[in-house]
Amino acid sequence: MTRYLCTKCGASHSSKRRISRKAKVLWKKYVWNRQTAPQLEETYGKSEKTIRRLFDRIEVRGKKHKPRALVLVIDASFFHRGNGFLVAKDPKLSEVVYAREISSETKAEYERARSEIERLGYIIQAVVLDGRAGIPRVFEGMPVQICQFHQLQVVRRKLTLKPQTEAGKDLLSIGLKVTWFNEESPGVALEKWHAKYHSFIEEKTYVLGTKRWRYTHRRMRSAYRSLEKNLPHLYTCLRHPELKIPNTTNCIDGHFSSLKEKLGAHRGQNKKRRWNMIRTILKI
Repeated sequence: MTRYLCTKCGASHSSKRRISRKAKVLWKKYVWNRQTAPQLEETYGKSEKTIRRLFDRIEVRGKKHKPRALVLVIDASFFHRGNGFLVAKDPKLSEVVYAREISSETKAEYERARSEIERLGYIIQAVVLDGRAGIPRVFEGMPVQICQFHQLQVVRRKLTLKPQTEAGKDLLSIGLKVTWFNEESPGVALEKWHAKYHSFIEEKTYVLGTKRWRYTHRRMRSAYRSLEKNLPHLYTCLRHPELKIPNTTNCIDGHFSSLKEKLGAHRGQNKKRRWNMIRTILKI
């Protein structure tokens, strides 16, 4: 810390305010311009060790919440296994209202998020989720929209884009039209598909020399079950036009991309500094 000497009275003092101002300038360059500590050292003439020490003293101001009724888009993203974050956003104002570091995307984390958001005074009118099993039950009693894009991706992942069977091709065609259908038609299409290929997806393969078996077309069954299970929540946005519910979680996925891009320029940070970066970027 720099100290200053008064030439008249001989008293010395340090300028904490000036250091704080300088730290904020460096922090802004570090977070938003993706300048590394060595680059800042070269530009501002402060040692890398001093810069990192200043960053560790940074205190990110808490968000000033404005409680209101809102539609909530909530999703999780991970840097790697056991290291991620859960974010909830108001898509109308493009404002993040909740963020938390998590080790796994569990029902308990979503329950904690709902409880904290409601404790802050927000009224959740509806929620948009990615379709993870069990999570819609956390928001029971309110409109729940499953992200149509995530549903499409599940079908593509299970069936691939070039299924080898007629049943797979027909089911892929239904899955790819998730965003085209109205509320009634996908249910009808799925019922017709299941009636036509019921015996096919019930086929079993026995392990040679044993009585043990498994379904022959497990991935196809999984794609069908996913569509069938999520169907009641895929078109909630059509049933509540007054709420203007988004049909995907895309508005929050953009935050994840930007966040990971900025954090990727500063690998090897300690947890406190990385979380401060996340809070700064998400303004939470």
